[in-house]
Amino acid sequence: GERRFRLAEEEKNIRAQYGEEAFSKLPAGEPAAAMALGGLLNYLYETQKTDLSHIRELDYYRQGRFMELDLAARRNLELTETLRSKEKKGSLLWVLDKTKTPMGGRMLRSWLEQPLLSVTDIDRRSSAVAALVDDTIRREELIAGMTGLGDMERLIGRIVYGTAGGRDLTSLRAAMEKLPNLKEQLSGFSDRRLTKLTAELDTLDDISGDIAAAICDEPPFSVREGGIIRDGFNEEVDRLRHILKSGKGVMAEMEAKEKEKTGIRTLKIGYNKVFGYYIEVSNAFKEQVPETYIRKQTLVNGERFITQELKDLEHEILTASERVVALEYELFSALRQQIADNAGRIQKTAAAVAECDALCSFASVAVHNNFCRPEVDESGVIEITAGRHPVVEKVRGDAFFVPNDTHMGAKEDRVAIITGPNMAGKSTYMRQVALIVLMAQVGCFVPAQRAHIGVVDRIFTRIGASDDLAAGQSTFMVEMTEVSELLRCATKNSLLILDEIGRGTSTFDGMSIARAVLEHCAGKLKAKTLFATHYHELTTLEQELPNVRNYNVAVHARGEDIVFLRKIVPGGADRSYGIEVAKLAGLPDTVLKRAREILRELESQPRQPHTPAAREDQVSLEGMAEGAVADIIRRTQVDALSPLEALNLLYELKSKLQ
Repeated sequence: GERRFRLAEEEKNIRAQYGEEAFSKLPAGEPAAAMALGGLLNYLYETQKTDLSHIRELDYYRQGRFMELDLAARRNLELTETLRSKEKKGSLLWVLDKTKTPMGGRMLRSWLEQPLLSVTDIDRRSSAVAALVDDTIRREELIAGMTGLGDMERLIGRIVYGTAGGRDLTSLRAAMEKLPNLKEQLSGFSDRRLTKLTAELDTLDDISGDIAAAICDEPPFSVREGGIIRDGFNEEVDRLRHILKSGKGVMAEMEAKEKEKTGIRTLKIGYNKVFGYYIEVSNAFKEQVPETYIRKQTLVNGERFITQELKDLEHEILTASERVVALEYELFSALRQQIADNAGRIQKTAAAVAECDALCSFASVAVHNNFCRPEVDESGVIEITAGRHPVVEKVRGDAFFVPNDTHMGAKEDRVAIITGPNMAGKSTYMRQVALIVLMAQVGCFVPAQRAHIGVVDRIFTRIGASDDLAAGQSTFMVEMTEVSELLRCATKNSLLILDEIGRGTSTFDGMSIARAVLEHCAGKLKAKTLFATHYHELTTLEQELPNVRNYNVAVHARGEDIVFLRKIVPGGADRSYGIEVAKLAGLPDTVLKRAREILRELESQPRQPHTPAAREDQVSLEGMAEGAVADIIRRTQVDALSPLEALNLLYELKSKLQ
């Protein structure tokens, strides 16, 4: 516990593990990093009990190298797993991960979780992707060359720990044998990053050659039972194996020799468990037995003898199997150690293969899904032409997906208020903008006709009612906690995705909170904000604040039927379509009919001009005057109510009027 984190001791550990130079790179004024790292090393020494020399790269990064994504954003944007079923299918990773090796898969996943902030880094990655996109033949060759290439990182880990068996070595050899072809394909590219990867990719011929020479093609599972070393690799192993194999033959040779020497026709050599090999002579010939024979056992029709020569040979045969097993293990261990000494080379090559794999995956996804290369800079704008949601279009098939544009300037149009009915695709649109920004900063191509993205430092999302009821917090409480966190941490370079803020409480409270949050985002923060709401009253902000724009989801209405066009168009929504949405959701006709009647009654009542100032004196949330009942009805967001809430509201209003 306590003693694991003593500073002086930890610094000693770090120096020993990584060397002086790496130690000097750690931030001097922050002992926390050194203590954490030293404590971790300590834990590894205690638990692994083996040489950890293969852990030699020390990479320290501060906030500022990668875009920050908190847990809520990762979840809501469904980067590596879906919200509902927690599976990979349906996540961004599922769309982008076409990697062929386990190492590439791990690298691609870590890229998604750590989007880049430096424009140079992003460009370096996306030009490599572009080069691969342009050269189909070579890209396909590379992909074919990596298919089935084993997990070199895991294998070298096992080898260094000394837990690797013969099969691990042959897997490593099989992986390494694919490297020369890979290097050759890769060397055909002139892109800077790919050229550097070509240089970092060591074909490791010497190591795969050593494994091929020493280890047979199909080694047994266990390393301590022999049968692992290839014939012809080691003379002594071959000699012992010959004895084992030809034990019977050697005895037959000896039998023939003894017959000839003694002239005893019936002489034969046998074996039993009690005293091993023996020579048996029938009674008819027992006079001719030479002096050198030592009698061992008398039978009814003959005698059994042994000789010194027979004993020596027996010893040779019986111990050969133990000796060969021990020798093979020794040779195997020496080879394993020799490979472990080259761990650094192998790890570096594995990393190069992983990166090549991840880049090829991005390129082939870009080609197959018609993605474009985004222009990424420090401009602070987000301009997307015909953007699509990378996952939704895959799940639903391209034919059904309606592309949308996004325009957010460096100074103007920072906040977009999006109104429109619940099912019309507001959330999809907002997530799509966030995902396109994220993909651009990962160095990937994006689902759009063209895209110009100013680097974003953080993406915050606050999406709908995903209750954290298990933790005992109400939806509204969770929502407000998330919103407060977001307003505290966001900068003008952040991207905020806010969906239905304030819906967890009564209409007036909710609307006031939503409006205040919006004003803060547009005024004080000036962060790029997409704000979806069904409080139509908020659309008046467009006139009041300079950089706010209204958009809505186009709806085509035919009488009482509606069709969502899923197109985001400028301007606020003129009305809500709650009853039509309820109809699509399959509410009984009688309920719908009654709802329409109520709506007509409400709409026919004379409206009071509602100004924000008048609001305070009309409604006190504790005691409501009778006159306010009509006002409540007027402000109720019909499409935000569940059928049950609507009924409760009716009862409540009725009881107030009585």
